[in-house]
Amino acid sequence: MTEIEATQQARDELRSAWDDLIGELQSARNAIDDPAYFPPSASPRVLAEGYRYLAGFVHHGIERAFHEDVNFPAFRNALSIFNKSTIDNSDAIYFYAAIDGRQRYLIKGNAGDFSHWRGEPRSAGGGKAPQYLIFESASGPMAGDTGNLAELMPGFRTGFGTLDSSRLQVAGNGDFEVLLAPERPQSYEGNFICTSKPPRGDAEDDEPRYADYVSGRQLFYDWENEDPIHLSITPLDNIGEHPPAQTPEQSAAQLRRMGAVVRGQMHFWLNFYDKVLNCNGSHENVNNSPYFMPVNAYNTPNAASADTGGGMSTNIYAGGIFELEPDEALYVEASFSGDPIYSSMHLGNLWGESPDYANHQSSLNLAQMHMGDDSIQRWVVAHRDPGVQNWIDTTGLPSGYLSHRWAYPELPPKADWPTISCRKVAFADIQDCFPDDMPVLTLEQRRQVIGVRQAHVQRRFRVF
Repeated sequence: MTEIEATQQARDELRSAWDDLIGELQSARNAIDDPAYFPPSASPRVLAEGYRYLAGFVHHGIERAFHEDVNFPAFRNALSIFNKSTIDNSDAIYFYAAIDGRQRYLIKGNAGDFSHWRGEPRSAGGGKAPQYLIFESASGPMAGDTGNLAELMPGFRTGFGTLDSSRLQVAGNGDFEVLLAPERPQSYEGNFICTSKPPRGDAEDDEPRYADYVSGRQLFYDWENEDPIHLSITPLDNIGEHPPAQTPEQSAAQLRRMGAVVRGQMHFWLNFYDKVLNCNGSHENVNNSPYFMPVNAYNTPNAASADTGGGMSTNIYAGGIFELEPDEALYVEASFSGDPIYSSMHLGNLWGESPDYANHQSSLNLAQMHMGDDSIQRWVVAHRDPGVQNWIDTTGLPSGYLSHRWAYPELPPKADWPTISCRKVAFADIQDCFPDDMPVLTLEQRRQVIGVRQAHVQRRFRVF
């Protein structure tokens, strides 16, 4: 084939791939307002946020399709302020890197002051590690990529290993390393996550299994003084090597993958909210599902699983939907046993995006809220500031998701899982719901709280 012929062939193939991408994006766009895909009921704000939601998946799809390389990986944000979804946690950095479980990788980081990971008192000032850090390895694709709820079936994904800050070996200066490999090297005693599993032993799958991703969370409590950990990942089998030059075939495949990821994610989560969480209330026997999201009420707390689209494996979740008129509020109480390493409440719009948590107090974790001597967690969800410390700001959303998380290094017995309840109240009655020890904040004090949030979110998601 001549150079001219090869160029024309590349042009044709890439144009075809581009057309396929645009077709997938159009299919993804249809989920915003086509009832067949279970979108939220349309309003000006819902539609505006729907297009932002779609644009977030485009951002996500570009990184996933064009910048994942198992031979030369780098950690990236799976979710961030630029692409929110899946009723994301306002306290979290969601990170991931594509890997080949047959190869060896070394993760490095510096946690700063990590004394609270060992149960010691926190020192004054900044430079602290996040409240919690976890690494997990699994076979992919990522939840939602297929667009099909069949990916929730048992056996679709395989988990390989988990390591969190309660067990992470860290040097006195905060440095740590984690080795990922298909088997632990002889006499190696450092942090290790295995990335392989033997064959299942059945006729249909008699091959060894290998991880496709390492992922995790950094969860923050003290937004003023905790800093994100910069993580690097080195492919030990490719140090000093370089990837080959881009080819038309590679770009065409990446364009098609980008479109498939965006379309899959847009379709999957709306289908998930309808079928699994029954957020639209359109399915019978909802009380038999532990995941059902009732209106102005909560489901029974449940653990992360493939049924819930994944999630951090150490989490216990509870959720529901709020629907509030301008002069209504939702008063919430919860209690827990033991000592969860992390606990929080936050909201989501009906696309599953967390509301603006930098400029609004639309979430509160256990360190940010007030909890009295009776150890009961109390919040109020309202459209405007009632003056109490534990206010959750709807940012004007008339309806949205309620989400609670409690994380334990080891899940307690089910009888000891948290309990939660709520009731709708008049805005004028909010302060009467709380004990006398609930702090009251002035407008200036609330401004100071928001200033801390704004500065932290900039640090958490800084790009230079």
